[in-house]
Amino acid sequence: MSPPSAFSHRGHDGEYEDLLGLWADLESALAILLSAPLQALHFADKVRQLDRWLQDLMAHDTDAGLYLMFQLASTSTVGYSTSHALVCGTLCHVLAQELQLGQRERDSLVHAALTMNIGMTALQDELAQQREKPSAAQQNAIRAHAENGRDLLERLRVQDELWLRVVQLHHTHLPPPGNALSAQAPQERLVRILSTIDRYAAMISPRQSRAGRSITESVRAIFSRSTEATDEVNRALVRALGLCPPGVFVRMDNGDTALVLRRGTATNHPLVASLLDRSGKSYPKPSIYETAGGKPRIESSLPRAAVLLKQDHRTMVRLGLYAAQRSLELVKPHPIAAFP
Repeated sequence: MSPPSAFSHRGHDGEYEDLLGLWADLESALAILLSAPLQALHFADKVRQLDRWLQDLMAHDTDAGLYLMFQLASTSTVGYSTSHALVCGTLCHVLAQELQLGQRERDSLVHAALTMNIGMTALQDELAQQREKPSAAQQNAIRAHAENGRDLLERLRVQDELWLRVVQLHHTHLPPPGNALSAQAPQERLVRILSTIDRYAAMISPRQSRAGRSITESVRAIFSRSTEATDEVNRALVRALGLCPPGVFVRMDNGDTALVLRRGTATNHPLVASLLDRSGKSYPKPSIYETAGGKPRIESSLPRAAVLLKQDHRTMVRLGLYAAQRSLELVKPHPIAAFP
């Protein structure tokens, strides 16, 4: 498992080519760890190393990281379980910043997100590929996976009790707390956050039995199930990601199909690149729009399966960066630091 190297004066083209490769490498390294955890020496240290890798990539450019993470999630070649774990870990990292969690809670949350399904990694991959409903044996394994996950992590010498408890309880239905998220006990707070992220990521991810939902449908679904206790997490998720995060396809009110490149200053006003006209014909060159300008506007988000188009991720990420650097309203990324 090799950590990312420093970026040394290569310019944005080489830098962003490396960034795309590093996200794919991170996903592959996580897949190796989750598929054979008992063969890993110092498992907890390796999880922390992967987390530092994730933090380094997101610190460089959060919007590019979200774009590549969402795109990898819809086209992953390493298996659903790992892809889902990386999406959840990344989103928990972003939400921890939005909610201003302390470092210890943030670390326990992300580590739990990366490993919450370790008790059923192979089964989760199998379920993602099958069209029929889970068998009785599979249902029993699903029900037991949270407890089994904690047991396996203990065998792997994970000693962070908060990490272990969040994995153990991430499917537990918690009663309404009666107080704000910040006033809840750390264990309860982190379980609520991870449960929300888990549902959101599962909704947008495609499986053989169904296509992934659009982001709009997913947000609507988690809010429809929410109570006053979980509304705070849901609102923070939308604030942090926007209604249409980077890497998501959208339909514009002029009929175009566009791809979200970066978040904007408002949750419903991201930077987009129009790729297809209303007839489905590709534009020779993408048109970049800051939707905060009013026209065209986003009409709806689209599930990945609805867009039969392959795009060059390096070009899309660089287009987003190019536009962001020329906008006073979008935040510029800072240089990638050497991996510790």
